[in-house]
Amino acid sequence: MNWLDKFERKCGRFAIPNLMRMVVIGMALVFCCDLLFPQAMLSYYLYFSPSLILQGQIWRIFTFIFLPPESSPLFIFFSLYLYYLYGTSLENEWGSFRFTLYYLIGMIGTIIAGFLSGGATNTYLNYSLFFAFATLFPNMQLLLFFILPIRIKWLAAFSGALFLLQFVLGTWQDRAVIVAALINYLIFFGPDVFRRMRDNFRYRKQREEWRRQWRN
Repeated sequence: MNWLDKFERKCGRFAIPNLMRMVVIGMALVFCCDLLFPQAMLSYYLYFSPSLILQGQIWRIFTFIFLPPESSPLFIFFSLYLYYLYGTSLENEWGSFRFTLYYLIGMIGTIIAGFLSGGATNTYLNYSLFFAFATLFPNMQLLLFFILPIRIKWLAAFSGALFLLQFVLGTWQDRAVIVAALINYLIFFGPDVFRRMRDNFRYRKQREEWRRQWRN
């Protein structure tokens, strides 16, 4: 990625080390606050709302990334652990600048889609970390439901199929949110993915030609 190398040399000082650690800690604090002090309604003041942002609540452009998933405490704990695993692994692989850039592009895409569609969450943004992690570490195993070992690439393939189905059957707002939040993945991995698809297609075509020649 020559463009990334050049960009990093110019703007590398703007990297945010341990970015995902800060995001996960923020999620954990918001969850604990909502659990212990529900009357404070902290999550209410953090979620992304275009109308409220335009009324002056500018912080909502950024604070939505700290909202934890809406689920049971056990699932939230597992989700935060995975977010931390994905983010720190990507940062260790790429360095702080490239991971910061990856997260920032996904965040900007989510914000743009949020204004176009009327709302946004950090769900697809966090999925973009998962897809990047699965691309770099496809054979790593996770314990599904803490019991079943499964390779990360199969989870990514299943999630990708669900995203594709939602993209096809969803509204234009759904499509905008999905594409915008995953634009970081397409920028970082798109050329390599399309190149592998093209090479695989050429290989299969060549193999079929060899088979026909051998039969003749």
